[in-house]
Amino acid sequence: MGAQHFLTETYGGYRIAKQPAIDEDLTRVGPRTPAGELLRRYWQPILHSADLKDLPVPVRILGEDLVAFRTLGGEVGLLERHCSHRGASLEYGKITENGIRCCYHAWHFAPDGRLIEAPTEPAQNLYAGKLCQGAYPTREFAGLVFAYLGPPERKPIFPLYDSLARKDFHFGLGEPDGNKINIQPTNWLQMMDNTPDQAHEAFLHCMHSGPQFLDQNGRPITELAIIGELDWWETPAGLACHEARRVGPDVWVRSMELLFPNSVQVCRPPVFPPIYPPEKNRIEYPPFLIRWKVPIDDTHTANYSIIFYFHDEPADYFTKPTPAAKALYSNRTYEEMQRSPGDFEAQIGQGPIAIQAREHLGRTDRGLAMMRKMLRDNIEAVRRGDDPKNVVRTANGPIPTYSREMMIRVPMANDPETDKSLLRQLSKQTLDLSFAAAGR
Repeated sequence: MGAQHFLTETYGGYRIAKQPAIDEDLTRVGPRTPAGELLRRYWQPILHSADLKDLPVPVRILGEDLVAFRTLGGEVGLLERHCSHRGASLEYGKITENGIRCCYHAWHFAPDGRLIEAPTEPAQNLYAGKLCQGAYPTREFAGLVFAYLGPPERKPIFPLYDSLARKDFHFGLGEPDGNKINIQPTNWLQMMDNTPDQAHEAFLHCMHSGPQFLDQNGRPITELAIIGELDWWETPAGLACHEARRVGPDVWVRSMELLFPNSVQVCRPPVFPPIYPPEKNRIEYPPFLIRWKVPIDDTHTANYSIIFYFHDEPADYFTKPTPAAKALYSNRTYEEMQRSPGDFEAQIGQGPIAIQAREHLGRTDRGLAMMRKMLRDNIEAVRRGDDPKNVVRTANGPIPTYSREMMIRVPMANDPETDKSLLRQLSKQTLDLSFAAAGR
C-alpha cells in the first residue's frame, strides 16, 4: 500500500500533499463495521469495578453510548444509554434493588434489559414484561468490569488465561490511583501495531529518550539499546513477538505476546547482570501485565491493565512508575513529551487514524504485517459466520499463553553471523518451552 507514496524526488512534498484514504476495514469500530464486528466477538473491559458506586456511569465503547450501574442487590447492568420510552439518558436514572429507573417517566429496567415496570402506563399495557431495553452481559474480574457486545447466540466463555490463574500472583490495576482510565486520542489499530513492533524499543525507549525501562532492582536497562534478532510466531492465542540480544556472555530473549485481537501480555524485565541459580544457565521471567486496547470510537482508545505481583513484592506499578509507564499518559507537559517521547507520543503523532497507505514497511515490520493479515483473515471468518481466532467455547482449565522471557548463559559464536543464527535458535527454543508447557 505504501508504493503509491514512494517518493524519490527531493523537495517533492507537493507530490504527496494529498493523503490517501484510511483503511476502513481495520480502523472503523462502530456497529456493523468489519473491525467492530470482530471486536464484538470478545469480552472487553469497559470500566473499573470501583467506579460503580451509587450513581450510574456513562460508558462509550465501540461507538456505542451505554450506561453501567450496580444494583443495590449487587448485580452489574450495562444498558443502552437512552431510554426506549422517550430517549432520556439513563445516566440520570435511579439505581434500585434490582435495576434502574429512568428519571423522566420512571420506566424500570432490569440488568438484562427487561422492562419491569412502566408506571405511567395502564396496568395492562403493551410494554411491561414484554419490551426490553438494549443490554449486554457483564463479568467482573480482578477489579475490572468486562462486557460482551456481540450476538447473544455467539457469546464465548470468559477467557481465563493461565497468567490470570496463577496462585503465586495477586493482581492490581495499571492505571493511576486505580480508577482513572487512560484514554488516548487515537485509533485502536495504531496502538495495537506497537505490540509486534519490537524494533521501536531500542530507539524510542532507549537511544532517543534515554532508558525508559528499569530492571527489577530499579536500574535503567541500557542493554535495551542493543539491536537484536527479531522473530514472530503465530500461537493459538495470537502472536509471539521475540527479540534476542547478545549481552556479553548472555543472551536476552525479550518476549511479548499479542493476545488476539486487542490485548498484549508483557513479561518482567531481567536483572543485569543476571545471577543464575546453582547448576543452571537459564533464568525465566514470567508475565507482569496484560493490557487491553479498547476502542471507545474510531479516534479514542482506552487502556485497561491487570498487573501481576508476587505475594512478597509491593504493588508499586503506578506508585513508583518507570519512565516508560509515565510516558503512557497525557499528563506531561508538551516540552516533556517532545524531549522524552514514549509510546503515547509515537502513537498520537500518527494522527487520530493512522493512514497505512503512506507507510513504507521494512524487514523489521514483518510482525506488523502478520498481525494485520491475522485481523483481515478473522474479519473474513466473522463474515462467514465462523468463530474468529482466540474465541474460546470450552476450556478444561486456564487458557495457555506463550510469552516467556529468558536470560541464557551461552558463549558467543566464532563469528557475528553464526552468533545471530544462535540468537534466533535460542529465541525459538524459548517459544518451544511455552508450547511444551501448554501441552502442544
